[in-house]
Amino acid sequence: MLIQIYSFLSKGIHFPTPEQLSERMTLTSEECMQTIQKLIVKKVLLIEEHQNPYSESYSLAPLWDKLARFIINHEQKKINQKIEDNVFALFEKEFARPLSPIEYETITMWLDQDNHSPELIKAALKEAVLSGKLNFRYIDRILFEWKKNGIKTVEEAHQYGEKFRRHQQKPYENKEKKPNVNYPFYNWL
Repeated sequence: MLIQIYSFLSKGIHFPTPEQLSERMTLTSEECMQTIQKLIVKKVLLIEEHQNPYSESYSLAPLWDKLARFIINHEQKKINQKIEDNVFALFEKEFARPLSPIEYETITMWLDQDNHSPELIKAALKEAVLSGKLNFRYIDRILFEWKKNGIKTVEEAHQYGEKFRRHQQKPYENKEKKPNVNYPFYNWL
């Protein structure tokens, strides 16, 4: 139906009747009308009204919009897949071994269920490497803390990491600054 309507539009016939459409197809004019109504309901076809002079015409603009959105989404999925493949490769490089199926599943869960961006997962891996704790549980805890604290960008993650490291260093500094108190030693023997 859409191809026939497009054919009529390209020939300058902007509002072909169901009878004209049925002549080119194996449908009756009633079936053509029902098909047109279904296409309008599915928001693939639009009937436009023009004022001067009053006329109506079919528009395939909704169809083109849907096709364009589909193509853009498809391309975005391809780009996301490449980025995700990069994440897996980076983990294998940092761990210096192939990932196990459970580790693959863990990364996939971070991406799909927890909705962490690949960049944020890479930043969590970097934090784990800097801390010297290269394991999936530690990285999972980092991502959990970031999500709990509303961190969604790599910049926010770096700031939070710096703050966390400063907080971790303070107790050690305080212990070192305490003066060494000499207690008297009595030899009771």
